[in-house]
Amino acid sequence: MVGLMAKVEVIGADKLPQHGPYVLAPSHSTEVDPLIIAVAVWRMGRAPRFMAKESLFKVPVLGWVLRMTGMVPVARTSSATAARQTIRASEVLVEHGRGVIVYPEGTLTRDPDLWPMRGKTGAVRLALEGGIPLVPMAHWGAQEILPRYGKLSLWPLRRRVRVIVGDPVDLTDFAGRVAQPAALVAGTDRLMNEIARLLSELRGEPAPQKRWNPSEHGQRETGRLES
Repeated sequence: MVGLMAKVEVIGADKLPQHGPYVLAPSHSTEVDPLIIAVAVWRMGRAPRFMAKESLFKVPVLGWVLRMTGMVPVARTSSATAARQTIRASEVLVEHGRGVIVYPEGTLTRDPDLWPMRGKTGAVRLALEGGIPLVPMAHWGAQEILPRYGKLSLWPLRRRVRVIVGDPVDLTDFAGRVAQPAALVAGTDRLMNEIARLLSELRGEPAPQKRWNPSEHGQRETGRLES
């Protein structure tokens, strides 16, 4: 199905670790993104595994499938619960040498021009907790197949979608500081800046100097964006 919708081109495939754990942090601009990212990761020789809401793991059958395919639960409750889950998730990734895909924005970008918005700290926390490479990724073209909160457009078939992988983000100056909110925020800013730089390379235009902040525009940071 994805092969009919998109012609996925991957740039920088050699930058995704071929062995051992990693946290892959892509841009997120349309609901079809996970399919595009999954195809790209598979072509790079790794199994695409995403963070999934903890509640989904409690659904009969679906929960079993998520666990069997190595998906990683994420809590949306207290910070203490989320922190404990992050520690456990990092241990599992390191133990089994798995990678996981984490959307650092937590939802589709609210930026009206589809640039990365302000990120959440989960991806950086996960990487720091396990000493795991944090790999930025951006893509462009999927919004032509399914505009953000729009309708699926299958014609013309096989629209060009480019995916670019960057070098792992250097978090060495934040090592041992996973419990410090300021370090997590700074690391996340660094990650989002790199994702924006990669997207700028694909789009051939400069990214905004400041990340879009939904709260400054009266927008919710979760759920569907209302026009």
